[in-house]
Amino acid sequence: MNTILLILLCVFEAAFAFTAISRHADKKGWQTGRLICNAGQLGLFLIMLIAPGIDMSFRFMGLFILLMLRIIIAFIGMLIIRNKEEKPKHPTAMIISALLSVLLISVSLIPSFVISDYSGLPVSGAYDVAEANAILIDDNRIEEFESDGSKREVPVYFYYPANAAEGEKFPLVIFSHGAFGYYQSNYSTYAELASNGYVVISTEHPYHSLFTTDTSGNTIIAAPSFLNDVMAINSGDVPEETIFELSSEWLKLRSDDINFVIDSVKSAAGENALPEYWYAETEQNENIITALSMTDTDKIGVMGHSLGGAAAVSMGRTRSDIGAVIDLDGTMLGEVTGVENGRDIVIDEPYTTPLLSFDNEEHHFSAEEARQTDVPYANNIVHDNAVCGYRTYIPGTGHMNYTDLPMYAPPLAKMLGTGTVDSSECMMTVNRITLEFFDSFLKEKGEFSVQECIDIS
Repeated sequence: MNTILLILLCVFEAAFAFTAISRHADKKGWQTGRLICNAGQLGLFLIMLIAPGIDMSFRFMGLFILLMLRIIIAFIGMLIIRNKEEKPKHPTAMIISALLSVLLISVSLIPSFVISDYSGLPVSGAYDVAEANAILIDDNRIEEFESDGSKREVPVYFYYPANAAEGEKFPLVIFSHGAFGYYQSNYSTYAELASNGYVVISTEHPYHSLFTTDTSGNTIIAAPSFLNDVMAINSGDVPEETIFELSSEWLKLRSDDINFVIDSVKSAAGENALPEYWYAETEQNENIITALSMTDTDKIGVMGHSLGGAAAVSMGRTRSDIGAVIDLDGTMLGEVTGVENGRDIVIDEPYTTPLLSFDNEEHHFSAEEARQTDVPYANNIVHDNAVCGYRTYIPGTGHMNYTDLPMYAPPLAKMLGTGTVDSSECMMTVNRITLEFFDSFLKEKGEFSVQECIDIS
């Protein structure tokens, strides 16, 4: 529908320009016509709000603001020249004005083509999903990406059962996004778990996330140094020793964030007031306290996508209170302890926490090739040593198919790596298996099993 809207708005411009030129409109006539044209375009947009895919969200807000500004400017222009001597409007100026209008309208509609009207997938649980958010301030850590001595701030976003009975307790699941990710990267997963009786906290990692907000209201974007390092590694021209050094820094930052969140939640759960280092808007306090009061901190799962998945695996290795771990297409970088002669040195000890790994298709076959060529690949070694490990892949998937991004922003997801699989079906499958896994190991509901290959084509 956004394409139809763009075409109709351009038709308005073309019709206005053609009419004005054919009638040899003077400047007063042109300005009056411009006001009428802009008002008509705004009216068209408001009428099309009843059509599917057209709304007043961020996707179309730029267009709405543009149309309003153009009406105001056209009205002011008409008032300015109303008492002036009439002069003819040159046809070239009319054509340029119309072309510029088409360009502005097209640019304002870019978000509607890049971002879809995705609002989540259906959930299977009986609970409604409530949300809350806060920023945890770690007084024991200095923010390494700043030079002013400020403390590390970790935003957390709660997704929890909204209509739970008083006294009900639910397992806690911590989620860590990938490099340049966003706290809502796997919203459908959070909602599916929360609807089935889980408290989910999506942990954001400032300067590793695409953007976030600090306690001062400032927008924090991904650190250029982090961006450059990741791009350099992805280019394949970086020595293994450098990759180990950088990834160790990344994993320490994320592990410290997740440890801090888990410890903070365990400390605050069941309290009727938030500690001072929990920064939240006043209207959020009650919701956060409600979420904390229903959290069973004796049952904790950790999961993440990509670099977040690697951090989740590290948590399962280092914390005894983690009951289950899910790695969504992440290389288990935290299991590498060094590099010798260009080969990774990987922890060769039992991995005792129940572990589930999802791989994209290329990742799966690369791991198989590493096994056949005796390359010490961390994921292979961890699963070989897992006391309770499960591994699966979905044919036709790319790296971003294990997030909601392909449904939210298809062009961006394709640029970052998607496959041929149906994005919605893929994430519904991932969410179903995720729920079954956590149900088995955090709620002791049934035996868990999963096929090595899940073909949903």
